[in-house]
Amino acid sequence: MLLEQHIEELHLELREAIDPAERREIEIELELARAELAVIIAEQEGAIEAEPPF
Repeated sequence: MLLEQHIEELHLELREAIDPAERREIEIELELARAELAVIIAEQEGAIEAEPPF
């Protein structure tokens, strides 16, 4: 899955990052990617509905 690959790449980047500002940017991007993956998994499992309530 493309998103899972992106998460793995972010992990690798985070390990190599030295600059605190760069580390924080990568951490934020990683957090967003993990959240997106969690939503996708929840949708697939039927735990949530992706359609707006209106």
